[in-house]
Amino acid sequence: MAPPFQHHLFICTNERSPDDPKGSCVHRGALALHQHAKERCFRLGLKGAVRVNKAGCLDTCAQGPAVVVYGASDPAEGVWYTLASTADVDAVIDEHLVGGNVVERLRMRGLKG
Repeated sequence: MAPPFQHHLFICTNERSPDDPKGSCVHRGALALHQHAKERCFRLGLKGAVRVNKAGCLDTCAQGPAVVVYGASDPAEGVWYTLASTADVDAVIDEHLVGGNVVERLRMRGLKG
């Protein structure tokens, strides 16, 4: 059975208290970035090929907003991004999801493994 999507985009929408030292992706604009990603994918006709989901804590809020992209061809290989603006979201959609190239300048650094 073929996977239902070519790519799965998970955007952390975890919210901690404002004084938490880790911060939270929600306080860094993750909800607006999630909404933008959903709308942009829809406008580009990617419904059915790309699934945009909210995620609970991805344990990288200190670097957030945290986003991970999984591809259907190898779902074990996730590409982690830190996105700070709608332009960053557009770059991941255009370059990674549509173009097939990891956006190195937005890639999250310092992850184990």
